[in-house]
Amino acid sequence: MRTITKCLATTSLVLVTAFAALPALSADMNASSAIDAVTVYPDGASVTRIINVDIPAGDTTLVAKDFPLSLDTSSLRVEGEGGAKLTIGGIDARPPKAAPPVNLPELDKRIEALKDERANLQGAIDAAHARRKFAERFAEASPAGLGEKAEARPISEWRAAFAAVSEEIAAADTAIRDAKRKQRDLDREIARLEADRSAKPPAKLEVRIDVAAAGATKATLRVTYAVRNARWAPLYDARLDTGAKDRKPSLELVRRAEITQSTGEDWSNVALGVSTLRIARGGSAPELGTLMAQYPQPPRPVALGASSDGTLRQMSRAPAHAPASAPIAKAMAEQAEERAREQEATAEVSDFQVTFRIPGRVSLGANEGAKALRIATTTVAPDLAVRAAPVIDPTAFLEASFKQAEDAPLLPGRVAIYRDGAFVGRSRITPAGKNETVRLGFGADDKVKIERSVVKRNEGSTGLLVTSKTDERSFKTTIRNGHDFPVRVAIEDQLPVSENEEIVVEMLPLTTPPTTTNLRDKRGVLEWAFDAKPGEVRAIDFAWRVRWPKEKTVVIAPAG
Repeated sequence: MRTITKCLATTSLVLVTAFAALPALSADMNASSAIDAVTVYPDGASVTRIINVDIPAGDTTLVAKDFPLSLDTSSLRVEGEGGAKLTIGGIDARPPKAAPPVNLPELDKRIEALKDERANLQGAIDAAHARRKFAERFAEASPAGLGEKAEARPISEWRAAFAAVSEEIAAADTAIRDAKRKQRDLDREIARLEADRSAKPPAKLEVRIDVAAAGATKATLRVTYAVRNARWAPLYDARLDTGAKDRKPSLELVRRAEITQSTGEDWSNVALGVSTLRIARGGSAPELGTLMAQYPQPPRPVALGASSDGTLRQMSRAPAHAPASAPIAKAMAEQAEERAREQEATAEVSDFQVTFRIPGRVSLGANEGAKALRIATTTVAPDLAVRAAPVIDPTAFLEASFKQAEDAPLLPGRVAIYRDGAFVGRSRITPAGKNETVRLGFGADDKVKIERSVVKRNEGSTGLLVTSKTDERSFKTTIRNGHDFPVRVAIEDQLPVSENEEIVVEMLPLTTPPTTTNLRDKRGVLEWAFDAKPGEVRAIDFAWRVRWPKEKTVVIAPAG
């Protein structure tokens, strides 16, 4: 299928869309291309190759045989310019025909000679086997213990006879081993030559471009296509400076793009960009069919060799699909000594995507592994707080939150966490658009001590006639700020949630009123947030009761 494409109009380039105006016959002309630019998406890449060629007057078909087999042929597009009136017709791609080797007669002679040599070795092996059998028969037919008149022979003659037979057998075995070793070497060489003799499958794709020029001219063509075996994933470094009495806290967030590709071609010295656009999802949302509510139909008899839905079942097991390309490579180690030298990308922001253009030229070989490139850095003034969920873990964790102020959204990805220059662990960052709040944890704060204790737990019955059962619990959480400065503290806890009208949950009056209920849209999750003064100790009381019918049993467990 040939694709008519538009070309880039310049002062010396005339756009002709009617390919029928071109003559039917044209001369083929070999051309070579080089990768100039690559834009990587989360699920693919767009590659642009440059073809610089001297085009003669008339109709010409440029044949470039250096394109990867993995490209999506439907995505091929071409544009360009030349110094004379130039028309770009169509572009198509096809696997080149497998060509036999040019030295076929020499290969045949060499293979024939090696097979003759192997046959000679087989003759030597057969002779050695015969020699060994003769020695064995001699030993059996001529016992060394008796002479011609059945008299006993001296022991020295016995030893000479044994030695002669042994030497013959050993010599034959050595000859057989040596010949078989040479045969193995010959077999390997014959197999290699026969592989060279056979026509090899194409390793590259052949792209053909029809052009027409009013006169001989130098032309530059840009061929763009999509490949799937490439991707990028966001990585982050979050470096928190907790500040001091004379310095406010600050957070440096470094964005990186971790790029991998196995397209079968090396990206050498290319202009590289990464885009947030996803190209593998298709162009439209899925269409829904009619959803039916009906009584199930009785199963139909199924013939042997058919599946339950009436379709034929394959008798042989289909081969398993290969796992998805290769996993993401290990995250980059800290590069503090290189931070001042790292270049950053420029962001091109549109309504539907963001593209980061990496400065300079970049090289990334096929199947080379991941390469991480720095694309942006921002410094914000975060809000610091100590957060804990003592119902699970009494450890207090330092948390920094800030509003995402950049036009380019934060994509979900791994983040390396640093606090005051020390690496404290790894986490993940959630996606955030402009003006959305981002929360990052920065490790334990050992100067804030938190203890949660059970004050009361009572399971019993209520009502004069014992109509229901109850489970009543109360807790006390104690927080001590060991810092010599105020600290914002946030304590989380859980109130059971009922989805059955017979199970009644109530928070008891002695509970310290929480500042937030259903925290982050999670039902039953409560938060108590306050500013703790230096050295201050504060207590939070929390109590609830669950009531349900006496004849039933209730289990309080995490949802899901």
